[in-house]
Amino acid sequence: MLAEALAELVRARRLLVVSDFDGVLAPIVDDPAASRPLPVAIDALRAMTVLPDTFVALVSGRALADLSALSGLGAPVRLVGSHGAEWSTGPVAGFDAERAAVLAGVTDAMEDIADRYPGVTAERKPVTAVLHVRRAARPDAAAATAELERGLLRWPGLHVTHGKEIVEVAVLANDKGAAVLALRSSVAADAVLFLGDDVTDEDAFATLGAQDVGVKVGPGATRAAYRVDTPQDAAAVLTDLVVLRSS
Repeated sequence: MLAEALAELVRARRLLVVSDFDGVLAPIVDDPAASRPLPVAIDALRAMTVLPDTFVALVSGRALADLSALSGLGAPVRLVGSHGAEWSTGPVAGFDAERAAVLAGVTDAMEDIADRYPGVTAERKPVTAVLHVRRAARPDAAAATAELERGLLRWPGLHVTHGKEIVEVAVLANDKGAAVLALRSSVAADAVLFLGDDVTDEDAFATLGAQDVGVKVGPGATRAAYRVDTPQDAAAVLTDLVVLRSS
């Protein structure tokens, strides 16, 4: 049971707590700009930062600046945006003029598609571009996605991720699994708690070992050993962890 796993997890000498943002700390909404985290979840994360040998990070597909603004969190919480490409602790590595030109081309292609399908929108991030189809009719969403996939063939070396009602295209190789491994190493964590809700979080769940705890929020196939239904449930997990770690 999850409660028993958390009780064992808090015994770790150095504990790292990592969470996705949308769908975990914040309920999913149609307009990404309108997303807001649950205050109880943010309160729990802030409380963890003052506990001995307890480290907190957010790893999200959102651009780093967006993640910082919406979460309201900063140091000592580590923020990792764009699926691991942007870090609050340093600049984006490997994003050169050639990759910038490719990203501009991909973004232009997405914007052209968005102009022709109602409810479809394009978003430019620092190292990725995203096509959002959540607010589109299902036939339009499918057609826009298929057209994008065909158009991407002109650029070799792209990294394409299909998430919840989005297609995200990165010009740098990055994923949440690599981000979690880097975070674990940076704080020398003995155990990790990771909470995620989307297919992009599965890379992070795949890195977890027997001493760690992975919690999937919501439906869908997962590598996580545990599952809760809603962001409200995820907030309760974080609150419980604070209580257990403080005891």
